[in-house]
Amino acid sequence: MLHGRDAEQAMLDDLLAGARAGRSAALVIRGEAGIGKSALLDYAATQGLPTVRSAGIESESELPFAALHLLVKPGMELVGQLPPRQRDALEAAFGLGEHAPADRMLIGLAVLTLLAEEAADGPLLCIVDDAHWLDQATADALLFAARRLDAEGVVMLFAARTGPGDFPAPGLPELTLSGLAPEAAAALLDAGATRLPPATRYRLLTESGGNPLALLELPLVVGEGGVDAANPLPLTQRLQLAFHSRIARLPATTRTVLLVAAAAGTADISRVLRAATTLGAGLADLQPAQDAGMVDVDNGRLSWRHPLLRSAVYQGAALTQRLATHRALADAYAPAVHPSAAGIVAASATARQGAVGADNSMIAPADSATGTRRPANGAVDRSIAAIGVDAGAIPDDNDADLRAWHSACAATGPDEETAAALESTADRARRRNGFHGAVAAYERAAALSVDAGARVRRLVCAAETASEAGLTEQAARLADRAAAQTTGDEYTQRLELVRAQAEFASGTPGSAHRRLMSAARAAGADEPGTAARILARAVHTAWYLGPAELDEVAGFLTTLRLAEDDPATPIARYLTGSVSGRRTTDLRAVVDAARAAGADNPADLVQLCGSGLVVGQDDQVDEVAAELIAECREQGRIALLAPLLFFRAECQLFGGRPRESRVAAEEGLGIARDIGQAQWVSQLYAFLAYLAALHGDEQRCHAEAEQAVADQLGGPTAVGASWAHAARGLLALGEGRLDRAQAELDHMTVEPARHHVIGLRTLPDQIEVAVRLGATDRANEALTRLIEWSERAEQQWIGALAARGRALLAEDPEPHFRTALVGNRPFDEARTRLLYGEWLRRDKRKVDARAQLEQCADVFDRLGATPWLERARTELSALGVGTTARADDGPLSLLTPQESQIVRLAAQGLSNREIAARLFLSHRTVGHHLYKAYPKLGVVSRGELSALDLE
Repeated sequence: MLHGRDAEQAMLDDLLAGARAGRSAALVIRGEAGIGKSALLDYAATQGLPTVRSAGIESESELPFAALHLLVKPGMELVGQLPPRQRDALEAAFGLGEHAPADRMLIGLAVLTLLAEEAADGPLLCIVDDAHWLDQATADALLFAARRLDAEGVVMLFAARTGPGDFPAPGLPELTLSGLAPEAAAALLDAGATRLPPATRYRLLTESGGNPLALLELPLVVGEGGVDAANPLPLTQRLQLAFHSRIARLPATTRTVLLVAAAAGTADISRVLRAATTLGAGLADLQPAQDAGMVDVDNGRLSWRHPLLRSAVYQGAALTQRLATHRALADAYAPAVHPSAAGIVAASATARQGAVGADNSMIAPADSATGTRRPANGAVDRSIAAIGVDAGAIPDDNDADLRAWHSACAATGPDEETAAALESTADRARRRNGFHGAVAAYERAAALSVDAGARVRRLVCAAETASEAGLTEQAARLADRAAAQTTGDEYTQRLELVRAQAEFASGTPGSAHRRLMSAARAAGADEPGTAARILARAVHTAWYLGPAELDEVAGFLTTLRLAEDDPATPIARYLTGSVSGRRTTDLRAVVDAARAAGADNPADLVQLCGSGLVVGQDDQVDEVAAELIAECREQGRIALLAPLLFFRAECQLFGGRPRESRVAAEEGLGIARDIGQAQWVSQLYAFLAYLAALHGDEQRCHAEAEQAVADQLGGPTAVGASWAHAARGLLALGEGRLDRAQAELDHMTVEPARHHVIGLRTLPDQIEVAVRLGATDRANEALTRLIEWSERAEQQWIGALAARGRALLAEDPEPHFRTALVGNRPFDEARTRLLYGEWLRRDKRKVDARAQLEQCADVFDRLGATPWLERARTELSALGVGTTARADDGPLSLLTPQESQIVRLAAQGLSNREIAARLFLSHRTVGHHLYKAYPKLGVVSRGELSALDLE
């Protein structure tokens, strides 16, 4: 029975009822230690739903995917049914097989699919306790899955502390527990304690703060004799002391085995006992702790009554005891190889070394006692089994990692052997995308290093890995430490790249740009290909600075003597041309040439899409971005998806497909938020604000524009600031608030926004606003820039916009209006017809005006450009012509954006699982959305979708 938690239990009941009806949900339960989080999880677990559980373990918080393995272990037989890339990703995360490392979001998608499979026959409850102690790789995967739950019938419950930085879970609903109400606190105290003196009872009720654990545990410390009123009562923050006072009454050998269990963090009692035996304790010594209700042992697994007990045991032990315990645990994880098996292992290791050359990445470190190695090879396990030896007796990589960490915890000074083992642990974690654990291991290995060169190498690896993980501040700090310990230039370039990436991500593109240029110069003539790739990054930083920096990068690129068959050659030439806004070789041809020369990594080609937009090659950017997005999905390169989806969303918007544009932008934003890509969070929020402005949604436009320039993203100088100003300018222009529009668009006339993609795309807006306000000089300046861009880019649609600008400033605008209607895109053409129609009406040519206005109104209606539609209707009303809204915009107009996206893919013949893998959903969610879409479309099966006009 839970006292005082009726509302919280009702909330959980609702979530579980939803799961029984096929709906999914996630909830984070937060609160201080002992407040009742675990009790609520236990309540949920007793409500009859199949349940899988895991928990964060403090001592394993640096081991990638440690907690994830515990959670998915019951469903491991289903892993083989996952889509191949997801199966390989999950197996790679657990160190199974020889799969290449996968992106952490692909692992999260595999977890989502696996949970959906486990819930195939009914609802599933997934419980994660002590989430604040989850290793970061597990936390990332579980949060990715939790945010995408929809129609699987899965409920995910997390319990976490409320301290700063404890399990941040943006996007998930949270329930914060406070202390029990006085009546409930009294009932709980009276249920667990007897014959407390009245004064003591009053103190416990008034000073416990309603903390359930305090109400249960403190009476055991206080006892029937009460407590001296002059002495402070051990309150919630002192519960550890209260726990330890109980621990101190236990026999010494019992305290020893508890300390081993606390330090080990594992629930596997065999490991604990193996270490405890060397310290003079054994299984029988656990009995007093069990009798005292501190621990339970069931089916070979040890569990603590409360996590604070484990903390109290560990923190209350003397330093010498903790060191001895970690040494014993390190020995417990040492390889114990059967003599017959040792020969097989050694032979197999030798064979594998021959197969992979000098790269022993798949072979565990040599054991100091036997000198043998255990390769990560299933054939070896089968051979050992064939001679009757338990393959489990040969430790896997996880054992080697735990041994390395315990050895590190036991070290009291530099220890090169332990440092090398920990470096191997870091290498394995990095290959499995367990970046956070790898950083910690590299850094600790550096601290234990005897050799100065090895110490610097490990710090450099730690800095690079932190940069890959998006740990910006930590990466910069580690890079500074490494740089301070080396006087050579062996690592200079690598450290400069780390620092540059950290500074750019933190909102200081100027210093990042200088570092990139310095690193490029260091590579220079000796490594022109490397220099070109660094300069391609510098193009990105330079866009946020100004023309001078862009010219510097372009000038440097032209001096490099790149071989014709170097993949960087066509890329460098294209980027050089785009910096000046010139039309260069078609983007499609550049990509094909780079691929033919060996550019098989999508990361090498992403910047080409951004540069292609600068020279107006929108259609080709759309094509290339779609191609790269498909590759990144297939290869699990999730980090590249946000920028690519942003570039494609721009193309779709400019091409007159705002619905598809929003789908791409929202997906990109979700990914960017998931993996902490602040620059793309800012850009995509601002882009969504621009879409809202197009539709006339003032509230959403301002809200998303504010999100784009939030303080944590850089404030007014955030990378999305230019798009945010453009969004507010477009909104004001559509509503006829010209002074406000001018104020926003003025930001587009100064660097660096002036040369940005959106700075160029708003030139027609600047002309229109200036003309309508009578600011001819402003209009002419913007027109001059637009004409220059048109002549450099040689794109017909830009020339059409320049013709519209000439029309607005000409005494006889009609020839220019007619020119402006050739080769334009839907929204731009409709706006030209609106301006042309307005001029024709003022010129008393009502029939001609009506033709232009009706055409533009039809397009505005189709695009959902409400402010512009109302303006066209106003003009038509002045002509005495009524208008009616379009009945619909085809079948997809009836669907939500996500339903529309899923239906399009289903119509192409993709299965639910294929769609789920592409959109980072579960296949059950895909089926749910199709089920909702069919009646809206008037079909009964996916086979009928191909007959619909979905364009």
